[in-house]
Amino acid sequence: MVHIAQFILASQSPRRSALLDIVGAKFETLVPDVDEGQFAGSHPEEVVARLSKEKAVAVLNRGVELPVVAADTVVAVEGKILGKPADGDEAYSMLKTLSGKWHQVYSGITVATQDEVRTEVEMTEVKFRQLSDSEIKEYIATGEPMDKAGSYGIQGKGALLVERINGDYYNVMGLPLVRLLRMLRELGVLSSEGFF
Repeated sequence: MVHIAQFILASQSPRRSALLDIVGAKFETLVPDVDEGQFAGSHPEEVVARLSKEKAVAVLNRGVELPVVAADTVVAVEGKILGKPADGDEAYSMLKTLSGKWHQVYSGITVATQDEVRTEVEMTEVKFRQLSDSEIKEYIATGEPMDKAGSYGIQGKGALLVERINGDYYNVMGLPLVRLLRMLRELGVLSSEGFF
């Protein structure tokens, strides 16, 4: 069965692709060439907005004809951005910092067409339960934290670290699906009543 793509996902994230597959989106993937460390020190909301826009525009500027969707997600606690850990020690430090606390997950999402580039930001609050040192070390030993912002993945074993969330669960995974659907409808990429 041949599917005609509705848009291009400017991402190398397997989680974003998997989420779009689950809801039946028809898309192609192109990896943007963007330096994701260039906005360190800025407010998390500003970082994800700028990076998602840069990713979308970088792919759009390759001369593609389809609309482009891009996203960027960071974890922040007390205003400090926690990126992907460089090693197990950094993962331990991040998880120790998050233990027993609320933190925020910000995702910038950009939809870019030949006529318009629109960027929005979704924020979800997440609370970790109190974690023991041995639990943190055991979780790090699974390898799951190593490629994820904030050193955890809510869709995997990291679900056992999370006590509660306020907001969009899929935002914590890196792609706020309801916001994306609305943006695609508003920009005419999808019909106003249609799903992916």
